[in-house]
Amino acid sequence: MKKTILLVDDDPAVAEGVEACLRPLYQVRSAANGLEALARVRMLPQPDLILLDIELPDMTGYDICAAFKRDALTAPIPVIFLSGRADVGDITHGFELGAEDYVTKPVAPPILLARIRTHLRLREAGDLLRDQNTHLESLVGKRTRDLEARTLELQRSKDLAIVALGSIAETRDNETGNHILRTSAYVEVLAKRLARQPAYRESGATRDWAMIWKSAPLHDIGKVGIPDHILLKPGALNAAEFEVMKRHTILGRNAIRSAEIRVRSEGSFLRLASEIAYSHHERWDGKGYPQGLSGQNIPLSARIMALADVYDALISKRVYKAAMTHSTAVEIIRAERGKHFDPQILDCFMEDPGEFRDIAVRFNDADTEDSRDEQSLAV
Repeated sequence: MKKTILLVDDDPAVAEGVEACLRPLYQVRSAANGLEALARVRMLPQPDLILLDIELPDMTGYDICAAFKRDALTAPIPVIFLSGRADVGDITHGFELGAEDYVTKPVAPPILLARIRTHLRLREAGDLLRDQNTHLESLVGKRTRDLEARTLELQRSKDLAIVALGSIAETRDNETGNHILRTSAYVEVLAKRLARQPAYRESGATRDWAMIWKSAPLHDIGKVGIPDHILLKPGALNAAEFEVMKRHTILGRNAIRSAEIRVRSEGSFLRLASEIAYSHHERWDGKGYPQGLSGQNIPLSARIMALADVYDALISKRVYKAAMTHSTAVEIIRAERGKHFDPQILDCFMEDPGEFRDIAVRFNDADTEDSRDEQSLAV
């Protein structure tokens, strides 16, 4: 299919001569002034190239060229000026406006045809490159979306696996109910508040905060190894039984580490889960277990988990104790600042303790959903 050339020239003799030169090879569309040119450049098929005289009756070719280049629809079309002016300043001005070439009058047909062929080929090459770039961008975009979808699915699978594993321990203790859902939500609130603190925000340290609360469901996974007569005892544990119960921290850490080794993923997201399972019963003052760590020697993830776990234990009903009110639990926790709990994490908790009460109500255990228990949480 022949390319289309728009010829803009008000001299009939020049226009006739140029058309005679072009018609054997191209479709020619003519305009005798600026207004016609601006209208006919939009006719379909759109011109592949424009030959533009500088001196026209209603406006200059420079003005018309500038109008073409301002319009996104016509800007890509190459413009070749036709003019009797051979002054360097005139030619330079044309190039500054975006014209691709400049052919002096009287027009020599072989030179004009050679210039037209060159610029049509350049435009074809540019169009091909743009098409290839567009295709490449589309392909990269699709691959990126596919990768993001696979990554998201993998992350969802990890999250599901963590929750499922955490639920194994929960099913052995019929009084914990939604404990892992509540504690994970508490940990998320605390971690997000802590991440905003200057000491962490400005330290430059990179932390995967999200993995802290996503790993929280595994904090009691070690309870699967505690004998039923101790785990399910309907009353307080004696000293010997409590020593056995404390082993759930070690059992949990060992189970997670074993899983890491088996799948050859040491240092993976399970590292935080292992920290939490092993150290969430440590105390800031060093009186916790299993290692008796103190202060910042306790992993940050475990220090966050410790407060979340204690709050939930206080406000939850057990066969050996009644549920405390939210306000009582808050006061008990406040009194443990610098003793049981990291002072900075406790301060994050105290920013808005009511959010923890709301989480407890949202994930209330099925056997404590009567109005009396919900009212106790609300106090």
